[in-house]
Amino acid sequence: MRADASVRVGRALRLTLLIALAVLFLIPFYLLVRNGLASEQEITSPDWTFFPAELRWSNVTELFADPSVPFARSLLNSALIAVATTLGTLLLASLAGYGLARIPYRHANKVFYAILGTLMVPAAVTFVPSFVLVSTLGWVSTLRGLIVPTLFSAFACFVFRQYFLGFPRELEDAARVDGLGHWRTYWRIVVPNTRPVFAAVGTIVFIGAWNSFLWPLVIGQDQEAWTVQVALSSFTNAQVVRLNQLFVAAAVSIVPLLVAFLVFQRWIVAGVERTGISE
Repeated sequence: MRADASVRVGRALRLTLLIALAVLFLIPFYLLVRNGLASEQEITSPDWTFFPAELRWSNVTELFADPSVPFARSLLNSALIAVATTLGTLLLASLAGYGLARIPYRHANKVFYAILGTLMVPAAVTFVPSFVLVSTLGWVSTLRGLIVPTLFSAFACFVFRQYFLGFPRELEDAARVDGLGHWRTYWRIVVPNTRPVFAAVGTIVFIGAWNSFLWPLVIGQDQEAWTVQVALSSFTNAQVVRLNQLFVAAAVSIVPLLVAFLVFQRWIVAGVERTGISE
């Protein structure tokens, strides 16, 4: 009886802790929705209310109708950049990782260590040379300038290489018996059996590309090239801070991330388990 009671107490404590952590995690999202649907006066009022007296859904329409901030265009730009960066990074990093793990080459380890070495170089060191190169090519305020310099990820290459080292060689040997080369083995055998890893790495890359701010701020100098993060920063300046539009814009900007997570949740969890990214 005492053992059963202690088990129930332990479960109750764990459940209470999980509920408390969930509430703490959800507080920022609640504040985004609450303040995004409130007026400026209600946001800054010292008398706090759980929800505003009147939900101002017009804040959403005003956000997209604001001529000074092309928010719809910024969302589209961020979506194009994040999707293109994710697809390009997955292709290049997985090919590089597979080549380093499977294709015999006496300098493969040296190349791999050189790639790892780039992870130790601060982004600020390469920022100016990258900008000079993009400017020389005439890619300022273009999607090419925002996408191409970010297509390869040393971290993603490292994850793929480490995973492919443990990929069953029997499957690849069977493919070679059937006459498949390295490319067709990669495309027909390796990729279909590593979808969770692609989903996990792709989600990390997508979130990073969506939340990127400094590079789009410098390269996207025209409003037509703004990303959603740059558009968010425009609601705060030295003259005025438009709080309700800032909150509703932030709430809208996280919707694509939530959708991506919900769609790929099963594969993301499986990919993290296989790659050990969380470690």
